[in-house]
Amino acid sequence: MIKIGVAATRRFVFSKEDAHKYKDLVLEKLKGMDNIELVDIESINSEGLLFDDDAHADQISELFIREKVDAVFFPHTNFGTENTVCRVAKAVNKPVLLWGPRDEDPLEDGMRLRDTQCGLFATGKILRRFNVPFTYIPNTRLNDPIFERGLENFIAAVNVVKAMKKLRILQISTRPAGFWTMMYNEGELLEKFGIEIYPITLVDIKNRTDELIVSDNAEVADVEKTIKEAMETGHVGDEAVRKIAALKVAMGQFAKEKGCKAIAIQCWSAMQESMKIMPCLANSLLTDEFIPVTCETDIHGAITSVMTQEAAQRSTPTFFADLTVRHSENDNGELLFHCGNFPVSLACEGCNAAAQKHFLFDDHSPGTFETEIKGGEMTIVRFDGDHGEYNLFMGHAKGIQGKYSRGSYVWVEVDDWVKWERKLVEGPYVHHCVGIHADVIPVLYEAVKYIPGIQLDLVDTTEDAIVHWLNGGSKAWISEA
Repeated sequence: MIKIGVAATRRFVFSKEDAHKYKDLVLEKLKGMDNIELVDIESINSEGLLFDDDAHADQISELFIREKVDAVFFPHTNFGTENTVCRVAKAVNKPVLLWGPRDEDPLEDGMRLRDTQCGLFATGKILRRFNVPFTYIPNTRLNDPIFERGLENFIAAVNVVKAMKKLRILQISTRPAGFWTMMYNEGELLEKFGIEIYPITLVDIKNRTDELIVSDNAEVADVEKTIKEAMETGHVGDEAVRKIAALKVAMGQFAKEKGCKAIAIQCWSAMQESMKIMPCLANSLLTDEFIPVTCETDIHGAITSVMTQEAAQRSTPTFFADLTVRHSENDNGELLFHCGNFPVSLACEGCNAAAQKHFLFDDHSPGTFETEIKGGEMTIVRFDGDHGEYNLFMGHAKGIQGKYSRGSYVWVEVDDWVKWERKLVEGPYVHHCVGIHADVIPVLYEAVKYIPGIQLDLVDTTEDAIVHWLNGGSKAWISEA
């Protein structure tokens, strides 16, 4: 749920009646949506409109700041008062949405009730003077699919921006010693993006888990039940299931207590030595609850996961994968895999889902979740950086048939794997990515406008193609780019 401040605006030389009519129509439409909360300006003046710079700008700004809105929408209902709009937008400092209803023909006497489009030109120019980024929906009618598409895309983008503004990640232990790829600059993430890292040790998580194992904690019992109902557990036994359930609860408790939206964990090998389990299944269950957990203490992967799930408005969980091997028969096919951490809810229909012992490490500790997940259309995303610069890699994929693999996995096809591979190897990326069963590229394209310091890296489409779709074009742009 996001909170949007709505300040419809008019100019005195055009129809006041039309401005009121369209303001009411916009508010009525927005109030019918279940994923937003509105803050209007009906209390500011008798018209509930923004039109007087001296009387309105400070009052509206103070209202929106006091109400802690996540974004501001300025419907231009007959022309608009660009100077006041821009003063409010600058003061509130939240994502801005511009739109106005398409104008009717002039009346028989040649007079026009509104010049909405003209007002939008003016506001766009002055927002640039104020250095205020904004989202623009083309000048369309209120019931036009282009307006609805643009509004939903903006709402989802605001979800991403909101999550990034207050992002704290729980780091459980250090990266594995040999994984230099998992290096990150904690100070730079804080300075550039306000992202906080809250570190705890494996001792902290072990002690909490051990306490929960011997307790009568109801949540641990519920997780045990969920595991046994969702998958085969005979390979690991009841004792291991209890440990895994307690670990899941312990990780979730720490995340909640410390205000963390994601977790990055050193999943091997100190945990196996001290606790005799793998955390993969616990990671899976938490990711399914929209607390994404990334393996091998991948902080950039955790950031990617949060951005991606919020772009999809939590309609489906992400999955955190290794890019591993090419398909033996399909030159554009690739195996997305990890030891056993993909969300349980994504298991493909009829697939054998099982809690297992790790199949690679010599100790074969229990705690992985093995299954093939469903295919379909997906987005592959990776936030990463080095030398002070940060990129957001994005591309489309679709599930395909492939050979059985241990762990949790899905085979995908992309437009041109060699092009993807070169871009990923030449960087600044690593072997980890985040997948989601949704097309979130237009949302992340919009969100990055409001997150300075991130460069888009579009592997299979272009900015022009995204804008074409936002302007009402067909989704064929995905495959044509």
